[in-house]
Amino acid sequence: MSDRVAAVDCGTNSIRLLIADLVDGSLREVDRRMTIVRLGQGVDATGAFAPEALDRVFSASDDFAAAIRAAGATRTRFVATSAARDVRNRDVFFAGIRERFGVEPDIISGAEEASLTFRGATSGLVALHVPGPYLVADIGGGSTELVLGDTTGVRAAESLDIGSVRLTERHVTTDPTSPAELAAIAKDIDALLDGTTVPIAEARALVGVAGTVTTVAAIALDLPEYDRTQVHHARISGPRLRDTTTWLTSSTRADRSAVRAIHPGRVDVIGAGALILQRLYDRMAVDEVLVSEHDILDGVALSLG
Repeated sequence: MSDRVAAVDCGTNSIRLLIADLVDGSLREVDRRMTIVRLGQGVDATGAFAPEALDRVFSASDDFAAAIRAAGATRTRFVATSAARDVRNRDVFFAGIRERFGVEPDIISGAEEASLTFRGATSGLVALHVPGPYLVADIGGGSTELVLGDTTGVRAAESLDIGSVRLTERHVTTDPTSPAELAAIAKDIDALLDGTTVPIAEARALVGVAGTVTTVAAIALDLPEYDRTQVHHARISGPRLRDTTTWLTSSTRADRSAVRAIHPGRVDVIGAGALILQRLYDRMAVDEVLVSEHDILDGVALSLG
């Protein structure tokens, strides 16, 4: 017997919806969609959500709530992470979400975020004979989550304050990004990776999830447009990752805008996001990045079972 549920994940750069049937502890996807809302616009500098950012989130939420009602989902969970944890005006955000979905927004802890991300990202890896332990890297707009674990669960996890939007807003003013700006971004990334409590050297596989990594994968695969069926469980070699990162960090905004595999909302920030993935990969004894389209959103849906 199946149970139809809905999961919404609101991050710094995007808001995403998954409607799925829970069948014997597994998910059968009904609807999955994503909208770039840039909720984290200016948060690093102001400590508050910008009114126009909230308007974008609420507009997308209206569409998502309508889809949930039309699909007949019986339970909904709305989670928010990095950008919503410490802002001054989060009460406005909370009220708008309650009004649209009829549920309380769940500002999840770092530990739960790690557990949900790991559960969603690694479901199916045993069947692919991918050896553990796995390091799951969720590169978002405001933060990057690193989760180390295996089939028994999470061993270590940490949320680092490096993300594609945060680093771009902090350092990038030129087009293309200047060598000095790239060096400043890399310095920030390396400082936090140097100090992480997650023993990344123990991992035998690097599993990348969420929009930054999946976009990098689509470009590395030379897809004419984004195709999640080809991106899911794609394997990106080290040399191909480096070539892709080099292009993304040295190209102009116009160059990136012409690539249909890059969502318009990621054009400005994808270079910084790719550099996070590259600097992480360079520290690991692996020869590829395994890309998963399943992530925290799938973990949230599974948690409703």
